[in-house]
Amino acid sequence: MGGSRGSSADGSDPIEDDTLVVEPDQGNVLSHIISQLRPGADLSRVVLPTFILEPRSMLERITNFMCHPEMLLPIPQIDDPVERFLGVVKFYLSGWHIRPPGVKKPLNPILGEIFSCYWDFPDKTRAYYISEQTSHHPPKSSYFYMVPDHHIRVDGTLKPRSKFLGNSAASMMEGIAILTLQNRGKDPVKGERYILTQPNMYARGILFGKMKYELGDHSYVRCPETGLVADIEFKTKGWVSGTYNAIGGTIKNEETGEVLYELSGLWSEEMFLRDVKTGHKEMFFNATKSKPSPPLSRPIEEQEERESQRLWAKTAQAVKDRNHELATDEKTKIEETQREEAALRANEGVEWHPRLFRRVRGGPGGSEEGEEDLEWIINAQIDGKTPEKQAAQIMAIYPILPGQKSEKRIVIPPRASFSESRPQTARSNEGSLINLSGDEPSTDGSRAPAQPSSTKTSAKSISTKTSSASLEQSEEEKPPLDPNHRSTTEIQTMLAATGGRAKDGPFIDFHDDLRKSLPANPKRADTEESQDDVFVDAQG
Repeated sequence: MGGSRGSSADGSDPIEDDTLVVEPDQGNVLSHIISQLRPGADLSRVVLPTFILEPRSMLERITNFMCHPEMLLPIPQIDDPVERFLGVVKFYLSGWHIRPPGVKKPLNPILGEIFSCYWDFPDKTRAYYISEQTSHHPPKSSYFYMVPDHHIRVDGTLKPRSKFLGNSAASMMEGIAILTLQNRGKDPVKGERYILTQPNMYARGILFGKMKYELGDHSYVRCPETGLVADIEFKTKGWVSGTYNAIGGTIKNEETGEVLYELSGLWSEEMFLRDVKTGHKEMFFNATKSKPSPPLSRPIEEQEERESQRLWAKTAQAVKDRNHELATDEKTKIEETQREEAALRANEGVEWHPRLFRRVRGGPGGSEEGEEDLEWIINAQIDGKTPEKQAAQIMAIYPILPGQKSEKRIVIPPRASFSESRPQTARSNEGSLINLSGDEPSTDGSRAPAQPSSTKTSAKSISTKTSSASLEQSEEEKPPLDPNHRSTTEIQTMLAATGGRAKDGPFIDFHDDLRKSLPANPKRADTEESQDDVFVDAQG
């Protein structure tokens, strides 16, 4: 069952055994979980025992995908499109061997959780990564990765969907990543894009026997501009035959149907590439000799309360110490706070929006047509003319480097019935509060600058901020009138003509008409004595 080699996420020595034996006391915990399950049940709503948890959030685990970043760096400089494509496929296959020992599931990020990190390369360049949990039910993790000096950008949204399958549990890894080489492609604005999907993940033996981790099913790397596609099958072991961690697949030209290369081997060990035309077969990637490059992040004491490493610090430490009772308690505290926050938003009619990401503006003719499957994309314009300016734009989104401070600005969450209960002239420095398009506060047609807000884990603080934020916003200053503009002159002439008393008197003199229609000596009707009352002239 065991024996497959792999590298841990922190770059430590290879793991000799990736199976997990369930101890007797842990089996008692599992029996309670099993009682909640039915075939096909959604595991995202089931509280899993902490002994199968990885001591880090899914937002951080996504960085496994980039843990051989040096392999991407030379690709933008390759002129041959097929060789560029092979470089992207090789990079894609390089990250799957990085995993924790045994069968471990990362912590489910809470709504609005953020993780940022960076990589420093030998050539003095740097890569940046920012991620946020943009949905909780169903879970969606959105991320952004960029190496400005090497014209590399990755946008992705991961949507894991868990299922119980008897003696196995499956995570169906929906969602896509779009890798862009910004110095390539016919369109210099969009660059050359590669669309990547992920294999599904299976935990075998969760009820009896040894627990075993497998990757399965088909995944794809596709470049729409060149017509090249890699169909990669991650093969699961059969009951009788087969082996663990095997892959197979082809690389072909979709436009002509011609198969160019075949893939084979083990994703945890050696993988091979065979040229179909010549029959030549060579080592494509050797996971047993590779050394991952783990990302760097700011110290926990510099992180905000909702950043992954600080948020889960106590839970993660308890998991590492195998103190399952404490890990469960700490994990439950965070989950309870999240439920309280959701109840408060529902109570106050507040619609939640991500802090760093916004919805993709896709569809026919949209500014981001073809990116619809991402759903969410970083809410920032990264268009600097130099790598230095692009790096500055990235770091303005959210703190990434040690010592970097966060710009905290208030964002007013739109209420569900806001247009009915507030005048439409209300404004904030984030744009119109009434969002008729259903999109985020940004209203331009480009990737608008990020509008970060300060977020607290306390449910009480969220309620206070929501109810008082609109009172703290001042109305935007109106632009001054241009005295040279024709319309300004016309308005001033009209105001001068209507601002004083008309030369020939008013069109209707209500004062004189009323005085003529009243009797000379009106009597009071509300007293017993009929005494004359004086008619009071308001003008004199």
